[in-house]
Amino acid sequence: MTAETLPAYDMSLADHGFEPIEIKGLTYPLGEHVPGYGEIYPLAPDMGWTRMPVPGNLNHINIWLLDDLDEQGEGFAIADTGLFMPVVIEEWKKLLEGTLGDRRMTRIFVTHFHPDHVGCAGWLANRCKVQLWMNRTEWLMARMLTADQRDEPPKEILDRRRYQGYNEAQVEDMRKRGFGGFARAVSQLPTGHRRLEDGQHVRIGGRVWEAMTGGGHTPEHTCLIDHHNGVIIAGDQILPRITSNVSIMDSEPDADPLGEWLDSIAKFRRKLPGDMLVLPAHGSPFRGVHVRLDKLAEGHHDRLDKLEVALREKPMRAVDTFALLFDRPIDESVFGLATGESHAHLVHLVATGRAKVETIDGVGWYSAV
Repeated sequence: MTAETLPAYDMSLADHGFEPIEIKGLTYPLGEHVPGYGEIYPLAPDMGWTRMPVPGNLNHINIWLLDDLDEQGEGFAIADTGLFMPVVIEEWKKLLEGTLGDRRMTRIFVTHFHPDHVGCAGWLANRCKVQLWMNRTEWLMARMLTADQRDEPPKEILDRRRYQGYNEAQVEDMRKRGFGGFARAVSQLPTGHRRLEDGQHVRIGGRVWEAMTGGGHTPEHTCLIDHHNGVIIAGDQILPRITSNVSIMDSEPDADPLGEWLDSIAKFRRKLPGDMLVLPAHGSPFRGVHVRLDKLAEGHHDRLDKLEVALREKPMRAVDTFALLFDRPIDESVFGLATGESHAHLVHLVATGRAKVETIDGVGWYSAV
């Protein structure tokens, strides 16, 4: 009997005893309940949910545990790993030596290369002697960034920040901080990995999951979809309450990541049923995936329209657009992320023929067509 012919487990989570809540068209079956650090909450008989701490406003990342079976017998796989930092390592040690002490990890799945997702992957792979499953591009990005550490940022990156509108004091501060912060939050990755490709089907225990990739947030962010039971491990591709950062990346300064992101939203909207249970990397499990995807697309289109109107009034640099695009003040802690996302919106307007750019003294000035 295949997994496709097994009776589907009821993933409504209605039998967990919590009062569902509805917010902005989304339903949270577990209400406000979330697992504490070190706690594994059973979403289903073969699926658990725990969290690891993340500094700052993000606060946490969700980790999903999936019952698995390999040539050595029963065990569990995990999806995403948390940052490589002392407090997260301690939480993992408590889990592996406590609640999970009598169980064996079989493999590690990582949705994308960002440090809060891949950070502990190498450390866990080495400790538990398991293989890392990851999209090839995302794995290569992580390997490249962990290997690239320098005393100062490359000149072309500093010039690119000037192009985006950084002043010289900000450029100098960036220079003094050095280059290679990514590696400080990511453990050394294995020299090899098992590739996840778009459309690939992977059996994990009694379930079969389809890998589906999306672009924009990262090059080939990978979600895992259990069509039979109606659930998706969504990573940062579909978040319930915050919008994933979509920025111009230094590795592809001439790309249109916002165009890729909007295409990905349309792809997931087309391929996912509306009642699917979404397991996001941040926030709580929810239903209403079409509502959320529509809202994400609408939000970006609204910002693009607002930006185009402003560019008719006067030329702007990426750093001049913050008040138009963001609902909160932008301080130094998020200045880089905000600049990257603002630049991505401007580039998309150029790519779609709605704006043009002129470089004056090394600075990019955008105006409406």
